[in-house]
Amino acid sequence: MTGDTDEVVVRRGIAVAAAASCAVLLTATGCGPSSGSDSPATGAQEDSPAAMANKAAAPLRPVPHGKGSRVAEDFNGDGHRDLVLNDLVKGPEDRLGDDAGIGIVYGAKPPQAALDPSVRQLLTPAHNAARTEGVLPAAFDAEAACDLDQDGYADLVVTTDPPFNGTGMPPVPLQILFGSANGLTGKAVKLRIPDRARFGNEWPDHPVCGDFDGDGNKDLAVTAGGGRLSFLRGPFTRAGAPRAASGTIPGVGPVLVAPDLAPDVNGDGYDDLVSATRPHEPGTAARAKLLLGGPTGPGRAGGTYTFKAVKARPGDLPSGEETPITDVLRHADFDGDKKPDTVVRTHRGETTDVITLHSSHASTAKRSITFSTAVFSAQQR
Repeated sequence: MTGDTDEVVVRRGIAVAAAASCAVLLTATGCGPSSGSDSPATGAQEDSPAAMANKAAAPLRPVPHGKGSRVAEDFNGDGHRDLVLNDLVKGPEDRLGDDAGIGIVYGAKPPQAALDPSVRQLLTPAHNAARTEGVLPAAFDAEAACDLDQDGYADLVVTTDPPFNGTGMPPVPLQILFGSANGLTGKAVKLRIPDRARFGNEWPDHPVCGDFDGDGNKDLAVTAGGGRLSFLRGPFTRAGAPRAASGTIPGVGPVLVAPDLAPDVNGDGYDDLVSATRPHEPGTAARAKLLLGGPTGPGRAGGTYTFKAVKARPGDLPSGEETPITDVLRHADFDGDKKPDTVVRTHRGETTDVITLHSSHASTAKRSITFSTAVFSAQQR
């Protein structure tokens, strides 16, 4: 059992990026420092904001058709891990607007390019979310990814904000977008959690994928409130229903998280789960409680679990008034060498960013894949 499961955690402004963002759609060494942007000898003219904006405006390439795979987070089944992005830059006029959506950048054949930003999809509530009581959600954020229906294409679990009058048990805010040979397309379906697998009147949240019972199918663990979790056994139907679900499991914190890198922490054939008191920021060091998987699912106490810090090497942005911030988005194997690569987002406010994948592959140690999430804005105009 490979047990590949990952949290997923990782929103538009092409016009602003054309003038302010240093990196759009580069698949080589990334953009150079702004101080060298006028030097033809270094080839930096090709990396100028104007040149990169032209690349960003280039036509999209179609999603390659896969035949199914067991690679984690491979939505089109072509054998390459894809990247999910929650935070996409916005234009100045959109800062207070609706959620910009979820960006998907599809994987490519390494080592030349582990990701191809020209092959991408923008998922938005208007086009991809399911309605609740006739209302489309305003929030639409990726939470977890794995092959829930066992068809060889990874699926995406998203959280939404369905209408609720505050009385009784709230609706389930989680929805599933199913993968296919064309990637993530169509409308999501609502995750179905049987009443017996719910507890109290809290929102189900923090979904984590994993084969927690060791039967070869991906399951979901979801917080149920009151220090309990819902264990939903896979495979799931295309209507969003689990194969089975029993009563809630006690003894967990308010947040569930997937372990770093290897979901089966102790190597016993069952994927494990981490229980925390607060959401874990990827790449930061933290301590939490390990919940071991087993034939009846996750829940057995496994002691303390330690998240290890990951160095966040920043991407290049042109100088500005604000100091840029760099966040680790993913620490996982994108180039197929079984060593984790690091994806970071360097951003200044909500209007300028650069995504950089730092490869661990020996032949590409000095190479990176760099682009701006501004590329997604063209799909909304």
